Amino acid sequence: MFGKIIGAAVGERAAKHISGVNGPVGAVLGAGAATVIRRFGPLGILAVAVGGYALKRYRDNHKNDQTAAGASAPATESTTESTTK
Repeated sequence: MFGKIIGAAVGERAAKHISGVNGPVGAVLGAGAATVIRRFGPLGILAVAVGGYALKRYRDNHKNDQTAAGASAPATESTTESTTK
């Protein structure tokens, strides 16, 4: 019971950082996460943590690549236009 209460509190706070998920939905997901964590066991939790970290690194790198490509493209066009005028 305490695990579900703590999970609900954590889920509600985590929902504030995720767009499209509000407080009550996060609380329900957090309460359900307590049951899922209990069933996964220690190795399952470790696997989920490593997978989450890998996904975060992938998304951050992909996001940085897109911003770098997007930032360099307009700068190239503007320098080309200023030299041709």
